[in-house]
Amino acid sequence: MRGVLSSRLARLVAIGLVAGLMSSLFGVGGGIVIVPLLILLCAFGTREATATSLGAVAITALAGVALYALHGDVRVGYAALVGLPAVAGSIAGAALQQRVSGPALTLGFAALLAGVAIWLLVG
Repeated sequence: MRGVLSSRLARLVAIGLVAGLMSSLFGVGGGIVIVPLLILLCAFGTREATATSLGAVAITALAGVALYALHGDVRVGYAALVGLPAVAGSIAGAALQQRVSGPALTLGFAALLAGVAIWLLVG
């Protein structure tokens, strides 16, 4: 049992390291990195992975914005114009997620990732 727990902890730490790196390099981390890795490597359900990712992203975002602010790169007004409506979207998304089946969420997420990948490759 102890080996399983330490293995899971190691995977969670690795997921965090990868997400932090990707977040700082590309501005992505939660949905694109953390959620799939929690599902694949730690056997989280879609809802559990999403909720855990949101908690981790809050911590990651705070650290990232602090470092970028030290370099004078944070445009606070624009961040608020994006962030405040995102709060409303997050509340609506969490409510909607509770009404959608796990397999439908996974399929929708996969379709979103495929669409973004195609858009980036073509654009």
